Amino acid sequence: MSLKPVRVALAGAGAFGEKHLDALQLIEGVSVTSLVGRQLEPTQAIAARYGIGHACTNLADTLARDDVDAVILCTPTQMHAAQALQCMASGRHVEVEIPLADSLADAEAVLAMQQETGLVCMVGHTRRFNPSHQWVHHRITAGDFAIQQMDVQTYFFRRRNMNAKGDPRSWTDHLLWHHAAHTVDLFAWQTGEPIVAANVLAGPLHPELGIAMDMSIQLKSAGGAICTLSLSFNNEGPLGTFFRYIGTTGTYLARYDDLFTGKDERIDVSAVDVSMNGIELQDREFIAAIREGHAPNASVAQVLPCYRTLHALEQQLT
Repeated sequence: MSLKPVRVALAGAGAFGEKHLDALQLIEGVSVTSLVGRQLEPTQAIAARYGIGHACTNLADTLARDDVDAVILCTPTQMHAAQALQCMASGRHVEVEIPLADSLADAEAVLAMQQETGLVCMVGHTRRFNPSHQWVHHRITAGDFAIQQMDVQTYFFRRRNMNAKGDPRSWTDHLLWHHAAHTVDLFAWQTGEPIVAANVLAGPLHPELGIAMDMSIQLKSAGGAICTLSLSFNNEGPLGTFFRYIGTTGTYLARYDDLFTGKDERIDVSAVDVSMNGIELQDREFIAAIREGHAPNASVAQVLPCYRTLHALEQQLT
C-alpha cells in the first residue's frame, strides 16, 4: 500500500540542511518542493543538485506556496522559534533543528502555538534516535540496565565562526543552548526522570565572539543518577560528542551511531532500527507523526523540560 505523500520544504541550506536532504531522499513518498537559503545562487545550486524545483531566500515565499505540507528548519539558532511560529501559523507541520530556542520564553511560545494548532512540532534531539542510544534505552525500558552516571564530552575546535563544512557562519553557535541541549535532554529521556539539580561553570569569554568557549555542567535526576558534561570549542583533538553510560549491569560508550562496551568492544546495533543514520531516523519519525496523526518522539512538549533546565543553568551564569 502506497504511503500518503508528504511535501517538505527545507529552510537552511547549510551543512546540516544537506544531511536532512540526504535523509529525506531515503523516505518513501516524501518530496522536497522548496529550499530556502541565505544567498540565492548557492541555494539554487544545492536545489539543482537535489532536484528541488523551487529555491528562494525568504521563508515567507515558501509558505505562500500550495505544495508544502511541512517544513524542516535548519536555520541559525536565533531564528528557530520565530520561524517555527511562522510555519505553524501558516498551517504547516514543522521540525525544528536543535535547539528549539535560545530562551525559555521563546520555547514556551512555540509549545503554546503547537497546542493551539494541533500541528506536529518536533525538535531535532537526534540522540533519541541514534541506534547507539536507542540500544541503551531498550535495555533500560526492559529493566536490564539502570544508569548510575553519564559522563559526556562535547568537543570542537571552533575558535572562528565556522560551520561543520569549514565555511564561515553568519551566526554564533552556543555551548549551552545548542550543544548542552543534546545531553540534558538525553539524560532525562534515558533515566525517565526529571532533572532535580543542575550546576554550571563557564570559562573565559571569547574576545570576538562574546561566548564562553568552555563549560562544565553537572546534573542529577530525581532517582539519584548523575551526569557530568564537559563542553569546549577549544579542543584540538577528536571532534564530536562521546557518551559513557555507567550503570548497574555494564558500561557503554556511545559515539554517534556506534556503541561499544566499557572495554571498547563493538556492539552490533544494526538491527535496532531501519537505518544506522540518526538524522534519517529522526526525519522518519517526523513524517510518520504527520501521516499517522500522533505526537512524535522529541515533540516540543516532550523536550520543553530540557529548555527549562537550560534556562536555570543560564541564570547561574548571569
